[in-house]
Amino acid sequence: SKELNDFLIRFDRQENLLFALYTLSSGATRTTALLHTLIYPEKDEHQIHGNVSFNRSYLERVYNLAMQNEQCGIVFLHSHPGVGWQDMSEDDIAAEQYISRGAMTCTNLPLVGLTVGADSVWSARFWIDSGQGVFLRQWCTHVRCVGKHLKTDWANRIVHKPHLNPIFQNSATVFGETFPDVQRLRIGIVGLGSVGGHVAESLARLGMTRFTLIDFDEIQKHNLDRLVGASRDDLGKLKVDVAKQHIDRCATGENIVVEPLQSSIIEKEGYLAALDCDILFSCVDRPWARKILNHIAFAHLIPVIDGGIAVRMKESFSGVDWQLQTATLGNVCLKCAGCYNDTEVDLDKQGLLDDPTYMRQQNSINQTLAKRNENIFPFSANLASLEVIQMIALVTGSEDFGIQRYRFHPGILESHLETQLPPCNCMNSFIAQGDRHFTLIDTDKTAENARIRQVEKLN
Repeated sequence: SKELNDFLIRFDRQENLLFALYTLSSGATRTTALLHTLIYPEKDEHQIHGNVSFNRSYLERVYNLAMQNEQCGIVFLHSHPGVGWQDMSEDDIAAEQYISRGAMTCTNLPLVGLTVGADSVWSARFWIDSGQGVFLRQWCTHVRCVGKHLKTDWANRIVHKPHLNPIFQNSATVFGETFPDVQRLRIGIVGLGSVGGHVAESLARLGMTRFTLIDFDEIQKHNLDRLVGASRDDLGKLKVDVAKQHIDRCATGENIVVEPLQSSIIEKEGYLAALDCDILFSCVDRPWARKILNHIAFAHLIPVIDGGIAVRMKESFSGVDWQLQTATLGNVCLKCAGCYNDTEVDLDKQGLLDDPTYMRQQNSINQTLAKRNENIFPFSANLASLEVIQMIALVTGSEDFGIQRYRFHPGILESHLETQLPPCNCMNSFIAQGDRHFTLIDTDKTAENARIRQVEKLN
């Protein structure tokens, strides 16, 4: 975004343009263009004359590059001297309709148009083939600039700006003038156990209005000592359904939309629902799920705020740590942060982390594989609170905490721990590539096998 602003927004207030490539990210209900490769004009390929125009040679070079990059679409970007979400002139519309025909022929994907105003606010649209040789404009709901700071520009005529209710006075003080933008973000919470339940309530009371809840599990008696919003009357109910009821009760925003989904992030339905979100909270305790979320954070440009609790036991309780971090561009990924490793992921895929015989053998060798239930309410509450604070830092751009770790002994919170790690390059080839280099083949079958093992163990 900064690089584009530096090129497109001219000090003489004349317009400018360039092309780029994008990869499609298709969720359950939302389609997103992930912009990744900028194609700058070469000498004499465009002319600036108050307005701006391009030569046929530039467009043909863009078409050729797009055809060389499989599954990539074309983006046409230009600047306007105005401010805010920009509309289009008749010349703008004619130019993008003209480009759309060649773009669809070369890539089989719609053209994406982007305009930036003098205040760095982006507006965007897809050009959809009507099937009769006419390309129709479909405005996007919002444009996200993703990194250590998440900036979101909204089409207010499509997603209406929330009214600043006096009840939000304190929240608005923290978020500043961006608070109505933050309220409209779709927040995904993956895992509605002890930490996820706390996160859900915190965000609902904070004024968030759009939630996607992903969890396949039911409430059992051993959950009641740490599950926010649940009581004995909820035993046997789905965690996502109880969490939805609790959000509806305690939410302070208006027009609350909560979509509960009985699924796992490692299953296709849960995975696609996650791609509809703007921010994801990773409240899972499995390595396979974390690997999937790590992929989403970098390949689909959806920041993932992850946290985990590790209780240390000898003959009795000997201490506890909890760690959290935001997986996003500019930060280390979850694998490099030590949140999972490939061996654990493989065991999880095989269902061996649910196999009591295997786990008894491994626990005598490696205690880190033990699946324990010593987490208690105050631990979850503290971790969830820190995760929400990381979200506030992300959307306000006021701070970057990096990796944070709380140590019960001696009772200190450490921050910026990623500076002690080597540079993280393992996700570079996946950035903004969607699922071009990733597949969920056999995931549903493998997940079902893991569930069958768990049911057999309980029976």
